[in-house]
Amino acid sequence: MNYAIIGFGNIGHALAKAFARNGIEVSVAATHDPESFASTAATIGPTILPNTVAEAVKADIIFLAVRFEAHPEVAKALPTWEGKTILDVTNAYGVSPEELDGLPSSAFVAKAFTGAKLVNGF
Repeated sequence: MNYAIIGFGNIGHALAKAFARNGIEVSVAATHDPESFASTAATIGPTILPNTVAEAVKADIIFLAVRFEAHPEVAKALPTWEGKTILDVTNAYGVSPEELDGLPSSAFVAKAFTGAKLVNGF
């Protein structure tokens, strides 16, 4: 079983620190070049591996820690998410119920990740 965190902002950092404290290897990715955050990842610990989104989506379990409005772009990284488990830690604060088609935010996010098991993380 392997893990990835897509999004390396405050929540992504906190998750990476939790993995590092437990000595668990996790790939971290953001929309920009992994070299741009490699030194930050290294300061968290040796089990935190900077990567591209294209590489991170190969993980079995993915923590989706991007801005809510960025999730559709991440979803395009794979044609199907079959066999993947995604923990949705996005925050739809400020998004109207109409924009969510009346769905809870995680149900709305799940529609973009065809075939994945999606869990609301926090």
